[in-house]
Amino acid sequence: MPPESARDQPASQTLSRGIRVLEVLAEATGPLSIDEVAARLGVHRSVAYRLVRTLEDHALVVRDAGGRLALGARLAALASRVSADLQAEALPELTAVANELGMTCFLAVHDRDECVTLASVEPRHAVASVAQRPGARHAVTVGAPGKAILAQLAPGEWPPGASDALRAQVRTAGERGYATSADEVIPTVQAVAVPLALRGRPAAAIAVVHVASPDDPEPIARRLERCAAAIRSALDG
Repeated sequence: MPPESARDQPASQTLSRGIRVLEVLAEATGPLSIDEVAARLGVHRSVAYRLVRTLEDHALVVRDAGGRLALGARLAALASRVSADLQAEALPELTAVANELGMTCFLAVHDRDECVTLASVEPRHAVASVAQRPGARHAVTVGAPGKAILAQLAPGEWPPGASDALRAQVRTAGERGYATSADEVIPTVQAVAVPLALRGRPAAAIAVVHVASPDDPEPIARRLERCAAAIRSALDG
C-alpha cells in the first residue's frame, strides 16, 4: 500500500488540547482557574492540569498568586517572529497613520475563516482611541478589514453561507478600493480598511478603527492606500 500522506495521519489529541488551552486563556477576560479551563475544554480536571503543567514548563502559561492561569510572556516572543519582516515594515507606517489621523491603525491577515490582527498602533495623542490588540480575531465575514480581505479572494475561498448583502458590500469595496463597517465587530465603532496584497502571503488589510463619527471615509481610505503601498514596495520591491 502507498504510504499515507501527512494529512491522512491522525492528529495529536494532546497537542490539540494544549493549543486549545492557549486559545481559551487568550479569549478570557481575565485569569482562569484550572477548573474553569477544564470546563471550557470539556475535559477532566486532571487532564487540564497535565496540559497546563506542560505549558508552564515552556513558559507559555503562568500562574498568579492565587493560582489562576494566564498566558505567559514567552508567547509574545514567539508571536514577534510571526511574519517578522512584515511587522517590521508595517509598524512605522501604522504609527504614522495612527498619529496623523488620531485613530488606532492595524494590520490584519487572513487565517482560514478569520481575520486576525497581526500588528496595531494606537495614536500618541488622542482623547479616546479604540484598542485593537495583536492576536484579536473575528470572522472574516464581518468588519471592514474582513471585507477588504474577501475582496482579494476567489469566491471558492470564501467561508460557506456568505449572504447576498455581504457579497454586494465586498463587490463595492473592490470597485472603490476600500471597505467600511459600523457596529459590526464592536458596538459604536466604525472602521475603514484597504486591501494589502503581497506576493506569497495570505491576503491582508490595513485598517483604522474609531468611535462612530461623521468622518468622510474617502480621505481616510486614501491615506491607508499610501500606507499599504509603502509596505508593499518595501517587501515586494
